[in-house]
Amino acid sequence: MRPKREHNERTRTKIALTSLSAMVAETATFPIDITKTRLQLHGQTSLSSSPRPSGTSAFRVVSNIVRNEGPLGLYKGLSPAILRHLFYTPIRIVGYEHLRHAAGRSDRPLSLSGKALVGGISGVIAQVVASPADLVKVRMQADGRMVSQGLQPRYTGAFDALNKIIHTEGFGGLWKGVFPNVQRAFLVNMGELACYDYAKHFVIQKQIAGDNIYAHTIASIMSGLSATALSCPADVVKTRMMNQAAGEEAKLMYKNSYDCLVKTLRFEGLRALWKGFFPTWARLGPWQFVFWVSYEKFRLVAGLSSF
Repeated sequence: MRPKREHNERTRTKIALTSLSAMVAETATFPIDITKTRLQLHGQTSLSSSPRPSGTSAFRVVSNIVRNEGPLGLYKGLSPAILRHLFYTPIRIVGYEHLRHAAGRSDRPLSLSGKALVGGISGVIAQVVASPADLVKVRMQADGRMVSQGLQPRYTGAFDALNKIIHTEGFGGLWKGVFPNVQRAFLVNMGELACYDYAKHFVIQKQIAGDNIYAHTIASIMSGLSATALSCPADVVKTRMMNQAAGEEAKLMYKNSYDCLVKTLRFEGLRALWKGFFPTWARLGPWQFVFWVSYEKFRLVAGLSSF
């Protein structure tokens, strides 16, 4: 009975630590996230015309946000983003550890492919739960762009967005874009968790560094690059699907995620699927660095073993 109680206490501690670390990382890197979202939405209003939309850059997007919305515009949608991570991050991180332990053996740890599968599954479960908060975050980030174009924003805040989405699109509307979101979550966590886990232990075993900030930094950079390369196309589709509100079917830009993928390729080319790649990587790298360094440090202070 006592070992079970201790196990439950450790799990609760891990959940609290992952939530705290995620809040710190999300707040520190959120301006990069909103830049990525605006870049991914750029050009979709021109789908009906044959000329391709003029290009833009991350620097230009940031300049436009600060000029038109003020510095606080870089944090539009922060509250639902933090709310999302209170669910998403503990489920995927703690879930990954539990699944890794259940699927592996004490004398032979999981292979890289096994860790990738476990990471993907934990990410899918976490994303299904957190998808409504992710939807609100994307809508609020896109609202800032509408304001800069002289249009009336759709929502005044996170709770207003939740109420309006449920009222106009139904309760199921909170899970709009859940399929591309789940696809993205599988790819992100497959690359992020498995790569971080593998890279950190590789660096330690090869005595390149100890179980310290240097190993955590190298592992977070590698996992960020892997996760970005794998997930960026699904992320673009997810962002565009979540941004469109329900209404008359004729007015919807995309019927489903496949339609979004086809139209994006047809009107904007293959490179459009990696729109926001560098802002995404620029965010995932620092986000993972802040998160993993904080999380590993908190675990040490709490007397828990390393991830």
